[in-house]
Amino acid sequence: MPQHSLDATYFDTIYAESDDPWHFTTSAYEAQKYAATIEMLGPAAYARGLEIGCSIGVLSRLLAGRCHELLSVDISSRALESARKRCADITNVRFELADIPKTFPAGPFDLIVLSEVGYYWSDEDLALARRCIAASASCGTLALVHYLPKVDDYVRDGDAVHESFLRDARFERRRSMREKRYRIDILAIR
Repeated sequence: MPQHSLDATYFDTIYAESDDPWHFTTSAYEAQKYAATIEMLGPAAYARGLEIGCSIGVLSRLLAGRCHELLSVDISSRALESARKRCADITNVRFELADIPKTFPAGPFDLIVLSEVGYYWSDEDLALARRCIAASASCGTLALVHYLPKVDDYVRDGDAVHESFLRDARFERRRSMREKRYRIDILAIR
């Protein structure tokens, strides 16, 4: 496994090969995971949400229905181009290019969604992400969603991402679910 964070070149290469490399628009698995993510958030509406790693905007469309304002960011300009097209009819979503956690949008946010991203980060970047998230969303909600099987290209697996947040006193688990291939934890940010 690499010890450094995967960068924009890694993702732009993947998106150059396919507009939907992980089959977000066609996979029953992805659709079920997105539905479970929204359900796990409960009935709350959020004033200002941040989606880290929005990819092509499939989950962004669903989150937009839960947020008065949603900022969706990604490291890949190719992915963002697709996300903007997919969500062109939604007025409360804004897309930005960002290399999280090195550049972190100004808060406050009452919802941060970190879905399928944390295992791409080095140990240092994961620690920085925890600090930035805690500082940007005090008293807010963090939704963690990650694929669980080990992937050789990734720095760590999904469980390691979730456990790093759960060991941090700034985060407290509210709800959790585990399926065979993914895990969702909804955390309160202190």
